[in-house]
Amino acid sequence: MVTFSLKILLTYTHQNATAMPYKLIKGEFHIHYPDRPLSGPEPDGDTLKFLPDNRQLVESLSAPGRSASFNTRGMVNLRFEGIDALETHFGDSHQSLQWAEAARDELLAKVGFTNIEFSDRNPNKIISVDNHPQRGYILANTIDPFGRIIAFVFDGDVRHGNASQIDGTQLFVEEAHVCQSLNYFLLEAGLAYPAFYTSLPAELKEVLAQLVRIKRQEGVGLWPEATASSRQTAEFSEGLSEISELVLWPKLFRRLVRYVGAGFPDLSQLDAWLREDPVNRDDRILLPNGELGNMHDVVEVPAPLQLRMRYRSEDLVILPDDAGIDITPPPVRLVSGKPIRIIAALVNPAGNEIGKERVTLLNVSAQDMDLTNWNIADSIGKKFPLFGTLAAGDVQQITLDARVRLNNTGDTITLLDGHDCIIDQASYTRKEAKEEGVTLLF
Repeated sequence: MVTFSLKILLTYTHQNATAMPYKLIKGEFHIHYPDRPLSGPEPDGDTLKFLPDNRQLVESLSAPGRSASFNTRGMVNLRFEGIDALETHFGDSHQSLQWAEAARDELLAKVGFTNIEFSDRNPNKIISVDNHPQRGYILANTIDPFGRIIAFVFDGDVRHGNASQIDGTQLFVEEAHVCQSLNYFLLEAGLAYPAFYTSLPAELKEVLAQLVRIKRQEGVGLWPEATASSRQTAEFSEGLSEISELVLWPKLFRRLVRYVGAGFPDLSQLDAWLREDPVNRDDRILLPNGELGNMHDVVEVPAPLQLRMRYRSEDLVILPDDAGIDITPPPVRLVSGKPIRIIAALVNPAGNEIGKERVTLLNVSAQDMDLTNWNIADSIGKKFPLFGTLAAGDVQQITLDARVRLNNTGDTITLLDGHDCIIDQASYTRKEAKEEGVTLLF
């Protein structure tokens, strides 16, 4: 355990994770390579391949020491924020296939894929599928240590009445957003466990945790069969090989697979084995009382072939392996490498705002730039046209009219070239826009 002051700091930092906005990124979901199907993706209940429309937006999510892991086709893996579905395959093992495959199949159907045929040779590879690929979008704020995007995932077009919401917009995600996500869909159907990391704002964590509590109480989906929980002891009557048939927290299952693979005949050495490797086995976890603990604090072994979790999974928060005490890094602003930058904006002018809002541009290149057919856009895609030339090194202040309104509740300003490609973006919060007449610097 940790000192009281560290406990307070960790709890405070997590509860204030709402300071980090999520970035909206549009793209396509892929589960099949038509040219090489047996080399294609292996989707499961919480993983999809994502091909972003704008790769640069994904690259802008990179946290210190992390970057997105793109494959040769420009795709990156998604890790669904807040959920952990049972494993269809992990090493040479799997979890209860009834529920692991149910989560995968329901997810793929919800996204819009039909007539999916899996390979007899490799049952996790898809050899044919209709309606592929499928459009969708994600709300993401960081990359995990394996190069995956941590995201709330959505099928189809941007909803909530803003179908034209512009790619790259930064949003402070609220309950209404979360309830439309595929993440929420899987928890609501009882097809996934919760897995809350410190990247998830505290109030959104509570939305999902409360949903899990309700569905567990109602006995929806896998919950009647869930074992090794705080109220249900897992019994291994025929040895540890039975873990492949059990319904239990996937994070614990993955540790058990490695433990069994190391040759242990029972669970009597599990606690010591976890403690031997504090990075890869004995994960740091915020316990329900706010203390910083480890995986060994969560798991208990009443007998050599019995296993139980001391707490329910929805009451735990997991710290990433590379997390320090400051577990909420500031938002990363898009750095485009393009010649024009948005450097300032007057978003809340005094009095009547129409015709007074201003955006300031800087030409950082060594060349004069023709801005004809370029636009400044707000977060819902409304545009203000630009014209004329911005000389190398010069600054230009653009006064907007009623065609574009910069919200005082927070917004994203986007600079688009004549082909609607994003040149630069700048976002601000409600707090930053509160004071009238103040010009914001980006």
